[in-house]
Amino acid sequence: MVAAPQFFGIIPPTTTPFDANGDIIFDPFKTQIRFMLDAGVHGICVGGSSAEGHTLEMSELQALLETAAETLNGKAPLIAGVIINSTRQAVDRCKMAAKAGSVALQVTPPHYVFRPSDDAIVDHFKAIAGESGLPVLIYNVVPWCYLSPTLLIRIMKDVPGVIGVKQSNGDLKLLADLLQEVPEGKLVFTAVDALLYPSFALGAHGTIAANPAAAPAAVVKLWDLVQAGNHVEALALHRKLLTFWNALICDDLPACIKYAQSLQGVPLALPRAPMRMPDEARKRRIADAFAGLDVPFKMAA
Repeated sequence: MVAAPQFFGIIPPTTTPFDANGDIIFDPFKTQIRFMLDAGVHGICVGGSSAEGHTLEMSELQALLETAAETLNGKAPLIAGVIINSTRQAVDRCKMAAKAGSVALQVTPPHYVFRPSDDAIVDHFKAIAGESGLPVLIYNVVPWCYLSPTLLIRIMKDVPGVIGVKQSNGDLKLLADLLQEVPEGKLVFTAVDALLYPSFALGAHGTIAANPAAAPAAVVKLWDLVQAGNHVEALALHRKLLTFWNALICDDLPACIKYAQSLQGVPLALPRAPMRMPDEARKRRIADAFAGLDVPFKMAA
């Protein structure tokens, strides 16, 4: 099992490039991973919500993870995103992810509308961690199955294989409460794109979120500025990233991330239906906000 301290900093989630038939295109996927590595990221997450992971068949997720592991070639840790409802399905996917080269898991609670009890959720993550043999980050994003700081801390204490949480609620106090009470050695990542700077300043161990996927070099710079204690420049960059996020966030978010990546040399690919590409007005807004980041970055050939 990989030790928790290995995971820190900027871990962007990949998008999944699809063609017009909804099939995965693997060459642009490899280019995207190289683009993220060139930007200086500290890890990669494949199969999360930005990757339209809820639409992926297990064989598709396996192929993406194997391709990512080969492309990364040990240069950064690979985290597998798992978005599935039943414990049995989650365990199967997580075992597959371990064989495909992942070194950790990012797993949502069950995302269907009926919420299991707290005890059932504890057992869910106990089964995943125990049977996969990989460290688990809880992806705390499902609105009707949202895990309170108290429950998250209980899981982290009761299930040694759960190494932390990716906190997605926009309430900064929830993140502060988690950071205040988190057991020693456990991790709290932020997925609140509008609040990356204050999250880092509070001591979040890193981020797995959409902005790092759409503008990784800028978010790596923000992380570095906060770690160096340069809060004047960090706050100025935060304001630019907030403008960028406000341009990016709308319906069909993964498609908007793909468009932002295309501005930096990643081949533009389609989302999977029913998602659609952004319209021309949204593209102009994203392009203008990206230009305003003023973080020089050119993808290596």
